[in-house]
Amino acid sequence: MKFIFADSLDYVDPNYDFLTDRSPPEREIYWDDVFPHELLGYAPYDGILVSRGIVGGMFSGKYSESQAMRFRRVGAREFLRYHEKDYPNSLVFGDCGAFTYHKMTEPPFTAEDTVDFYGDGRFTHGCSVDHIIFAFEVLSTSEEKSKANSNLPGDIENRRRYELTLSNAREFLERSQRLGNQFTPVGVIQGWSPLSMASAANELVSMGYQYLAVGGMAPLKAHQIHIVLDAIRDEIGEKPQLHILGFAKADQITEFLRHKLSSFDTTSPLIRAFKDTRYNYFMPSDGKKLEYFTAIRIPQALENNALMRLVKEGAYSQEDLQNRESTALDLVRAYDRNEAAMEEALDAVIHYNKALIFGRDNGLTDRDKKKIDAVRERTARTLSARPWKYCDCNICQSISIDVVIFRASNRNKRRGIHNLAVYGKHIAQLESHPLNDTESEFQSDQSAAE
Repeated sequence: MKFIFADSLDYVDPNYDFLTDRSPPEREIYWDDVFPHELLGYAPYDGILVSRGIVGGMFSGKYSESQAMRFRRVGAREFLRYHEKDYPNSLVFGDCGAFTYHKMTEPPFTAEDTVDFYGDGRFTHGCSVDHIIFAFEVLSTSEEKSKANSNLPGDIENRRRYELTLSNAREFLERSQRLGNQFTPVGVIQGWSPLSMASAANELVSMGYQYLAVGGMAPLKAHQIHIVLDAIRDEIGEKPQLHILGFAKADQITEFLRHKLSSFDTTSPLIRAFKDTRYNYFMPSDGKKLEYFTAIRIPQALENNALMRLVKEGAYSQEDLQNRESTALDLVRAYDRNEAAMEEALDAVIHYNKALIFGRDNGLTDRDKKKIDAVRERTARTLSARPWKYCDCNICQSISIDVVIFRASNRNKRRGIHNLAVYGKHIAQLESHPLNDTESEFQSDQSAAE
């Protein structure tokens, strides 16, 4: 099972100054920056996925116009500095980024220009042009037939997108032949139910696809994804290769080993570093699961929008917030050097967080007090465990406690890259020591209960 990292220009400045929270004035974004595999000195993933919707071109993506032009001129590996000679047997996946155009009547891309995109990018694998279907129901055979004959607008639209995705896949497979044997076309499955997705998978296999990708899984619960994958495998057997697009349940991957997945892509370990409220820093646990820690929130007083709004409203002065910020930073770093007590550092962090969370220090309700107590408990757990001291990645070794301080993007993304390193090793261990059926069922029950 291959772990594919879904990149979204996730590079950092290797010369970032953590004491001043500034990059060098001469820094040239992208050219002076490094991708995760460059910062770590190795690739923690088996491949990188680049979405056409992120690159842009026919509509605005995350790439600048010059970056998009260079990507197509030099190819994905050169642009990402992910060369085959440095990362042998690595994969470069591409998809169309269906979520970016889900409100459109039809995809903005055709099978022909998508083949051109994959050819220009020198992709090893590329997904057919799909149109995402957000509806999902577990239906009986009779209910499925009723849906197929329904005249309700939602059902008609789902059927239209289903047929359009299959039609595009048929044309894409034919046109992708000109890319040669070094390219693997991947047929995308879309549907509104397990049965419709299994039917789509069967049609794609009948067309000649040997590699399928299941789309539309991100909003679904883990047990719903299991039902879909079981239905697909029952229909097509174990031989066709199967990929999950945008797998948001990356930390529950142990549950999915039984589906014989060939690959999955996710950006979850990285984005949870700064988008999750609790699980920001990953560490290995017993080899079968991960342990999570909460980052220590010390935002930049003069650059945080919520704090600056409080200053404008007169709730706090800039001097007060800056003093709280610097005191929290100084004491947390002193604690890391064994020069300050944990409770002293913790008190400073919570004192600053009251302004951040509530916009006031006094007049807190019982509910507010419970919330700040929960923040204190999670922060205390992180400080007490000092997980960064036990990590051998070069990020934790070089910046120490700063890796768990929730602050500016360069710091937060480094924590995300650390998570990728931990997650990549986790996947490798699962492949070497797969769970037995009893363990898999136990973890599945745990996840369902949570």
